[in-house]
Amino acid sequence: MPVSPVSQPPASAPPPSTRQEELRSFLFLAVVTAPVLAVIVVGGYGFLVWMYQLLSGRLPTA
Repeated sequence: MPVSPVSQPPASAPPPSTRQEELRSFLFLAVVTAPVLAVIVVGGYGFLVWMYQLLSGRLPTA
């Protein structure tokens, strides 16, 4: 008969985040991530319009 492995106690939960960690995370999201994401979205849209104009030979109508 196979021997069952010794059961391990459940891993302890990570400690709750502190106010300083939450503030650091918020500042990173607000100061770094949001502007980078905005530049990527606006640049991507500009690239799509440019490619459309390049391939179609005309400006998009309003």
